[in-house]
Amino acid sequence: MKKYPIVWFSLFLALAVWACSKDEDSTTLRIRLTDGPGDFQQVNVDIQEVVLKLAKDTSKWQTLPTNAGIYNLLDFQNGVDTLLASGSISTDVLKEVRLVLGSNNTVMVDSVVYNLETPSAEQSGLKIKVDKSLAISLDSLTLDFDAEQSIVKNGNGTYILKPVIKVKN
Repeated sequence: MKKYPIVWFSLFLALAVWACSKDEDSTTLRIRLTDGPGDFQQVNVDIQEVVLKLAKDTSKWQTLPTNAGIYNLLDFQNGVDTLLASGSISTDVLKEVRLVLGSNNTVMVDSVVYNLETPSAEQSGLKIKVDKSLAISLDSLTLDFDAEQSIVKNGNGTYILKPVIKVKN
């Protein structure tokens, strides 16, 4: 082994460079959720999955490991947020985020709980256009869900979710 120290050093250096270059191709993305004040007692959204579409392959969706559950959006106001999903993805342009919802979505008004209709959100998800370049320096996005503007009362007394969501980084 003493005869070939340059070979071993070169091999070690090549592996180190390769490992570092792999790190530059991906980042750990964190998707967080927050909300502005609303005129409801509760706005419960059943988030089951967070999926992403990247510019490199717009035909495929990538599912991030998601903290699935029912989130009362009103718990995340005044600078409070929660981690929805986190996972390793390639540094690319993030085109779209989708929140796939379950069926347990409700709104509480005057101490009465109403089912919250979520057209197509249980199948294709709530679609959020992003168009941001991901890099090591941009590894976190916050979805600012505006519950006040997102909940619409129909003439028949039912409530529907028409999401108004801003993306912050």
